[in-house]
Amino acid sequence: MFQNRAEALALALPAAVFVTVVFLAPVLILLSEGFHIAPGGWTLSAYTAFFSESLNQTVFLRTLRLGVEVTAVSAVIGYAAAFSIVNLPPKGKGRMVGLVILPLMISPVARTYAWIVILGRTGIVNKVVQGLGLSSEPLRMLFSETAVFIGLLQLFLPLMILSLISALENMPKDAIPAARVLGANWFQVFWKVVLPLTREGLVIGGTLVFTGSLTAYITPAILGGSKVLMLETLLYQRIAVSNDYVSASVIAFILIVMSFGANLVLKRLATARTRT
Repeated sequence: MFQNRAEALALALPAAVFVTVVFLAPVLILLSEGFHIAPGGWTLSAYTAFFSESLNQTVFLRTLRLGVEVTAVSAVIGYAAAFSIVNLPPKGKGRMVGLVILPLMISPVARTYAWIVILGRTGIVNKVVQGLGLSSEPLRMLFSETAVFIGLLQLFLPLMILSLISALENMPKDAIPAARVLGANWFQVFWKVVLPLTREGLVIGGTLVFTGSLTAYITPAILGGSKVLMLETLLYQRIAVSNDYVSASVIAFILIVMSFGANLVLKRLATARTRT
């Protein structure tokens, strides 16, 4: 397409300058606040001070745990949904993919507030539970880790399904029938054939879901409130309430490291599974 490399670089230069000025530079300036505390020097005291507080440790572990749980459950549900969609006729496949994409076209705020209607004291779930006589009083589901988990799962599950649909469609059509003919059961087919051949889709989907679960603010803030703090809601509190840019820088750096770390771990797992 291009006669030489210089032409391609020249066309990419405006986008690179824009990203550097608008995104990279502000992020680097913010992150530097967590290291540059002493006048004219660099130190890690902000990080040691952050992790020395029990509240911060609890919030960090909760964020990491919920991210892993949402990613794992979305992978299980995503594979089941993707398998069923890929095996549909072309017309039905198009409709189902459209239904998967539809939630992504709705504001996360609206999708999160819908869970208040569903999980609230007078919501649908409590009405069903009380109607069946399972409980005499409304269950407390809002402002809990369960509510945050459900909200995050509903928010990012479509990303996992779409990634796995793409991976399954690129898988050789005769791979599963060949494995079945050779005597493999369905668990062996999935573990030794499907999973290695769709590892790229799983890595992409897992990275998107895990990173999204770590950095989402609206859902934890609405469904978790101040009782279920996550790193992203804690970050907002440190900026808007405490005006503590040093702690905010530390939290931002931790979120970035966790996001890149998740991608590396998923790639390593996928590579290790392929070698075995």
